[in-house]
Amino acid sequence: MKIKSQTLLVILALFCTYFIWGSTYLAIRFGIESFPPFLMAGMRFSIAGAILYIVIRYLGAANPTKQQWLGASAVGILLPALGNGTVCYVQQTISSSVAALSIATAPIWMAIFSSIWGHKITNKEWLGVAVGFVGIALLNIGGSLHGELTSELLLIFAAASWSFGSVWGRRLEMPVGLMASATQMLIGGLALLVMSALQGETWPQQISQKSWGAMLFLIVLGSLVAYSAYQYLLKTVRPLVASSNTFVNPVVAFTVGIWFANEHVTTIEFIALAVILVGVFLVLSAGNKEI
Repeated sequence: MKIKSQTLLVILALFCTYFIWGSTYLAIRFGIESFPPFLMAGMRFSIAGAILYIVIRYLGAANPTKQQWLGASAVGILLPALGNGTVCYVQQTISSSVAALSIATAPIWMAIFSSIWGHKITNKEWLGVAVGFVGIALLNIGGSLHGELTSELLLIFAAASWSFGSVWGRRLEMPVGLMASATQMLIGGLALLVMSALQGETWPQQISQKSWGAMLFLIVLGSLVAYSAYQYLLKTVRPLVASSNTFVNPVVAFTVGIWFANEHVTTIEFIALAVILVGVFLVLSAGNKEI
């Protein structure tokens, strides 16, 4: 019975990371139509983190130790702040579809960063890495990122930050259960609010209903539900399974971007999508459980 319950939770968690996270790129685009990017991301994660922290503390969860706070802070800065915050910033000039496609390279970076802790990258993984970067090159040659070197470098940085935090976080002392998600989002959100202040971002004079709806979606589904689901997967299943959302997220982002926002996707971008997904597949199917 316990195995069946865990299987159901894993399936639900995968559904959240597949389809909710695939839709968050469009929600971010709608949100930054009114909100400055770092302010929006900071509000999203700090509010979600505070809500989750208060609820689980009320339900009896212990407050994290100093060491656990430090571990959660490191992951919170790398994932929500540097990873997602950078994506929000870049989406001011890049479509949600292309942003999701660039972040799909995350498992490739995971394979590279895992070598820091002794993982030997196999020939198949190296092939996947090479294929993935060919896909990125295609985006620069003929896609929306042509001539947008700064945006592409920032998206690579975002994917690398998210991947490094995901790999390193498995080796850090973390709070138990949902408290890990709560503290990571809270710290990441606060870091983003500091960045917002340093950038001189101000509260928007007018906020559209679309942006408010996007903010609610990002707080409740994108953060409270999907981010917690991702952390659950990292601790429960093989990294190959936890990272499998990278196959589905770009497809979902392409679909909702075209459907709800009339985003134009070029032929070269569809080719780049296929090439990057082949690279990700080669990395994730290499058979090594350390990544």
